[in-house]
Parts: sequence; C-alpha cells; structure tokens
Amino acid sequence: MQQEAYRWACALCHYAGKDEAFLQNFWNCLQQSENIYNEFVYYMEHHTFWDQYKVEGYSVVDIMIWQIDHFKAQMDRGGDDMKNNADKMLLMAFDTFLKMEREPEKYVKLMQTETGTDYEGKYS
Repeated sequence: MQQEAYRWACALCHYAGKDEAFLQNFWNCLQQSENIYNEFVYYMEHHTFWDQYKVEGYSVVDIMIWQIDHFKAQMDRGGDDMKNNADKMLLMAFDTFLKMEREPEKYVKLMQTETGTDYEGKYS
C-alpha cells in the first residue's frame, strides 16, 4: 500500500506542477502522520474524503473548502491556476492539513479570519 500511496503522491505533485523537493517534503511529513496518511490513502482508494481525523475540530474537507474560497478570489484576479487543476487543490489541502497538525493555532486563526472574499461582518 505504501508504494501505491507514494506513486499517487508523485502523480499529484506532477499534475500540480510541484518539484521533487516539494514531493519529498510532502511524503516525509505524510509518513510522520499516521492519521493524515490514513486519510490520504482512503481518498486514493475511494475518491472521496474519509473525514475521520480532525485537528482542533477541522478536517481536510474544511481545509479544502477554505482553500477553494482563496482560490476563487485569486482566480477572480487572474492569479492562480487552480481553476482547472483539481489535483493541485487536493494536494495543497493535504499539505496544509499536515502543516496544521504541526502548528494548529496558526492555521485555526487563518481559517477563522482569512477568507478569499470580502463581505459585511466578515471579521465579526
């Protein structure tokens, strides 16, 4: 299973335009987190989120939604290639989840205060 997961990580990085250094860092971090690794493998096998593991109440699905909001704002300004790159969106959600596991306070704050769009009461 581990070889299959590594091949899939390689493919995601390739389609996302990420280099070998990113891949190796991502894979090393993934190997250090049994819970996120299990979420990653579940997605690989089922093409849907397992959504069992949470950090400070947030799952990889929550991160994906938060990042999509950012991606939409960047696309509106013409500054991101996420519009047609679902692999990159997925990869970056798992990468952020790994970072959130190591620094939960930082990412919880970002998720609660930063969104990709402005609206009345955004920071209330």
